[in-house]
Amino acid sequence: MTTSTALHPAERDLLQEAFHTFDQAAHTLQQSYSTLTDRIEQMDVELSQSNAALRQQLQDNEAMRTHLSGILDSLTTGVLVLDLSGRVTRVNAAATLLLGRKADALRGRSATTLMAELQLTVSEQPQRHESHVLTIAQRSLEASPGQSSGQLILIHDVTQMCQLEERLQRQHRFVAMGEMVGRIAHEIRNPLGSIELFASMLRRDLQDSPSSLTYAEQISQAVHGLDRLLSNLLIYTQPERSARGWQTVETLVLDALTLAAHAITKTPVDIRLDLDPGIPAIWCNEGQFKQVVLNLILNAIQAMPTGGILTLKLVRSDDQSLGVPGVCLTITDNGPGIDPAHRSRIFDPFFTTKDEGTGLGLAIVHAIIDAHHGRIDVESRQGEGTTFTILLPHPMEPSMADEESHKWNGHEDRPSTDPESVTLVEMMEEHTHE
Repeated sequence: MTTSTALHPAERDLLQEAFHTFDQAAHTLQQSYSTLTDRIEQMDVELSQSNAALRQQLQDNEAMRTHLSGILDSLTTGVLVLDLSGRVTRVNAAATLLLGRKADALRGRSATTLMAELQLTVSEQPQRHESHVLTIAQRSLEASPGQSSGQLILIHDVTQMCQLEERLQRQHRFVAMGEMVGRIAHEIRNPLGSIELFASMLRRDLQDSPSSLTYAEQISQAVHGLDRLLSNLLIYTQPERSARGWQTVETLVLDALTLAAHAITKTPVDIRLDLDPGIPAIWCNEGQFKQVVLNLILNAIQAMPTGGILTLKLVRSDDQSLGVPGVCLTITDNGPGIDPAHRSRIFDPFFTTKDEGTGLGLAIVHAIIDAHHGRIDVESRQGEGTTFTILLPHPMEPSMADEESHKWNGHEDRPSTDPESVTLVEMMEEHTHE
């Protein structure tokens, strides 16, 4: 038997009210859920847009950083970026080249310590560092007006400018000295000829008197020595006054080695040659170029009296300082090196650290290379050795060289003695005293 209990009207009303309240709450909850869902979707869209904008900004920043890095690395001026504590945070390619250090060895270093280690100072005055002449400036780096974010150290390579200034000064000296030496040589050689003539007559007349004959021979030797000095002075002051033609550099170098054979055999020197046979001919004076190479070879041998290694290397040059393709000849010894106090003066005329000699050898070398529109550099480390580097243009315009070689004509006073014919043979004898 089934029994049922009927709800009391009041209970039924209460239950209905409860269901109604529940329905309202469910409806409200549904509305809140829909609102929340819409808001989440809106926020998701806004977040996606923000992320896209942020990614674009990051890409733009990276592109700008890459662009600025490219600009920085393309600069010929070396740049060190310092933070507020004075430490290097960034370095460009030019700085690594000029300072001779890798970027990793520069970053994170104190600039003050680094400069002291490299023996450099922040100064607008030129200072030599290895093979470069540098000026170093320091500038403030501002993130915003009046707010410093660090410092910049700017390293300028002024090597070529200093070389041009030096070359200009030498040219001015050549002009003045050339005129003076030409007149002096002419005035001195006339009486020298007379002295040599009388010395020859004395030697003929004094054959039966050995003691007196010795004096006559000493007079003759002194005359020859003074004539050699005049010839060297003429080459130094007037190297462009010489006939030129197409010459093979390899052959000229080997000829110079042959001329130096007497000195090479007296010293246990190991000769190492690296001569590119494909080097094209250059427009030059044969005798003068041989003299240049011979002089440098003899200098290198003298720097190694107990023996050593002499290396001659001849290659094509991609150096753009001459403005045209070039030929590069290096002559290297492993002697004691050149005293840094003397390095800047080795090409000066009459400068020598030896007890005897004229001090014209390297000055003549520099003058000859200059007259051939080339360049000669020297790099030396004490205890390690010295390298002379000669750069010569090829091909030099023959028309230019022909014009130079024909400066002397029948109306001009050409030196009575061809300096080249004297120097190459007698230079080896003289070099023992220089």
